[in-house]
Amino acid sequence: MAKVGFIGLGVMGYPMAGHLVAAGHDVTVFNRSVGKSDAWLAEYGSQGTASKASTPAEAAKDADVVALILGDDDSVRSVVGSQGGVLDGVSNGAVIIDHTTTSASLAREMHALCAERGVGFVDAPVSGGEAGAKNGALTIMCGGDQSQFDAAAPIADAYAVGVTRLGPSGAGQTTKMVNQVCIAGALQGLSEGIHLAMKAGLDVDQVVEVISKGAAGSWQMANRGSTMARGEFEFGFAVDHMRKDLGIALRGGEELEASLPVAALVDQLYKKIQARGGNRWDTSSLIDLLSNP
Repeated sequence: MAKVGFIGLGVMGYPMAGHLVAAGHDVTVFNRSVGKSDAWLAEYGSQGTASKASTPAEAAKDADVVALILGDDDSVRSVVGSQGGVLDGVSNGAVIIDHTTTSASLAREMHALCAERGVGFVDAPVSGGEAGAKNGALTIMCGGDQSQFDAAAPIADAYAVGVTRLGPSGAGQTTKMVNQVCIAGALQGLSEGIHLAMKAGLDVDQVVEVISKGAAGSWQMANRGSTMARGEFEFGFAVDHMRKDLGIALRGGEELEASLPVAALVDQLYKKIQARGGNRWDTSSLIDLLSNP
């Protein structure tokens, strides 16, 4: 059993922190909205050792590992380094594992800041969405020092099917960029394919069942093909979040002089979805631009 501070109880963090309690860890949570902390404690407090804190520093006090899953670069910077932040409470030798999707440069900045205080920092964005968080089936991409990764990985195992170190600080965030670029291209291709099948009068479910067994098969096809054909988008990973992630990837591509034309195109298509009021629609809503031009 480890003592873990967990900061950020959104749709992902709420069940992730619950898995830590179920795994036997001593968990102290902090969330900016106190109501979320109260609800989490009511749900998970009876399962093991769990408590809530009034500040990030309090959540980090005496913790072996502090896990974060927040909104963006600025929120991580504030929660870690501001007055009352994690570094005001965490002990020398502890490790912060940040599951927020941020820029790689922010990860390196936080790694250096924490190192000055004798604290480890592992950038560890996740893939798998809300369902993966609830089912404890996330894929976690990590960057950081090997020893710090080795300390944090057993904690993250509680809500993951895979926790992998890809390289030094920033490597986890760069891998998440790759992940989002691949998803963006796959979803646009799937949208066009399903649109073609519908225009041809084919049974989309039957088409998806057949082609998913071949080279075209993907997670997106298996899990979103049918709902896309029905125009159902009120679930899953929101367009607003995907645009944030693609923005990070496109800026990262510019820094690395990597050409990402399809990602740039899909980002603009998502901008059109937002203009339709689809900010919270699932990312598979790209097909709506084809079905309802």
